[in-house]
Amino acid sequence: MLVAAAAGLAYLAQVVRVPLAVSLVLGGIALAFVPGVSAIELDPELALALFLPPLLQASAYRTDWPAFRSNLRPILLLAVGAVFFTAAAVAVVARLLVPGLPWWAAVTLGAIVAPPDAVAASAVLKQLRLPRRIVTVLKGESLINDASSLVLYRFAVAATLAGTFSVGEGVLQFLGAALGGLLAGWVVGRTAIWIFALLEDTLLDITVRLLAGFAAYLLAERFHASGVLAAVACGLVLARRQHAEFSGESRLDQATVWGFVEFLLTALVFMLIGLQLRGIIERLDRYDGWSLALLGLAVSLTLIIGRFLWVFPAVWLPRILSHRLRELDPMPPWSYPVVLSWAGMRGVVSLAAALALPFRFPERDLIVFLAFCAIVATLVVQGTTLGWVIRRLGLEETEAPAHEPETAWARAHLAAAALSAIRDRLEQPGTEHSVAAAELLEEYKVRAERASIRGQDIETRTGQLEAQQRLRLLAISAARDALAKQVDRIDRDAHRELVQELDLEEQQVRRALGEA
Repeated sequence: MLVAAAAGLAYLAQVVRVPLAVSLVLGGIALAFVPGVSAIELDPELALALFLPPLLQASAYRTDWPAFRSNLRPILLLAVGAVFFTAAAVAVVARLLVPGLPWWAAVTLGAIVAPPDAVAASAVLKQLRLPRRIVTVLKGESLINDASSLVLYRFAVAATLAGTFSVGEGVLQFLGAALGGLLAGWVVGRTAIWIFALLEDTLLDITVRLLAGFAAYLLAERFHASGVLAAVACGLVLARRQHAEFSGESRLDQATVWGFVEFLLTALVFMLIGLQLRGIIERLDRYDGWSLALLGLAVSLTLIIGRFLWVFPAVWLPRILSHRLRELDPMPPWSYPVVLSWAGMRGVVSLAAALALPFRFPERDLIVFLAFCAIVATLVVQGTTLGWVIRRLGLEETEAPAHEPETAWARAHLAAAALSAIRDRLEQPGTEHSVAAAELLEEYKVRAERASIRGQDIETRTGQLEAQQRLRLLAISAARDALAKQVDRIDRDAHRELVQELDLEEQQVRRALGEA
């Protein structure tokens, strides 16, 4: 029933043009108050272990590693610096508004709501065309910040229950958890690559890749390291080796399967978040409604404003203080930090961490409620307005051209390499089928000429190539219609193979046009 509801809400999100995550959360809240709908309690340990590994691994798998590495400084400033700053700000506000709340319990609340969520960020960013660097920084932040917040969360919970805390020990444990998680992810990733070399079956490749994320997460958690970083590291290792270990068929099939897995898990995560509201409110019947609303508003505003207070200095101060950095990385326009500040949606990690609090934890129900308020407020307010903010600032990129200069250069390079390989083979003595090889050589010569952009106007050539691809789509559609009329005259297997050939050709054309 939840999957069926998620499909309907996903369609509704497309119709009304709101982020999928927002539609799913609000739909889950609405379902929670429908008479007769059973309350669903989300087991926090299950939520973290079931949803996070595949989703984080998939995000890491698609990460542009060179871009991630070149933007490591701003990513770490957000993933670590912003998390600790936000946690401290929320702790101060919570302590002022709820004087009976212990300081370390307030820090626990800050750690819970501090990290923007990887799933929420991906769900919203998929529907927007942002400058590539902003997307890289936001996705890179969301891959790492869960680890820093969960480590802080564990320390704060332990300090609240024990009443003591050692800063030195906390720093060592933080570093140990991070390094242990990275090591676990690397080991599992390398092991999976070794297994892939033994397999020649696409379904087994997909299965092993899916299991690798869970294995990395659980291995790291078993040794009290960061399971989040382990899943991310595993995804990065597999991504670096995908072209060597996976066949073309395997990569195509994996993209389809993982697209479905990501949609299903993302949909269930956000609907389950919404369905928690009724149970949370029922446990807070001793609090005044207006007081709860004001507390939720105060925490949510602190999250939003606190991110602005961190992001702008983090973007500007290093460049102001370092002349060398200004030369290597000039000051970005002010619209960049505005978007980075506004893209701070919270999600499943915050709710799962709140629900995982021990039942004897001070003000547990209140903390869970405030975490839920932060999730809903940031998803609904920031998630629905992020596109508007980007358009108002003039940062939304237009439709990507079918052939950018870098892509055109790469196509020319690939065509030249293919042409060189065929020529070398023809020059070897005893080459068979020389006539067929010569025809193939002419075909690749034509490809190389089409891909070459030397001496041509980029915009003119881009328009010509796009027009050619549109004509190819028209031809493919006509061929498919003709094939449909032959369904009763052609062998079923042969018909299926011809359909697949046309589908693959269409997919190739649509990818070139940026439509796939």
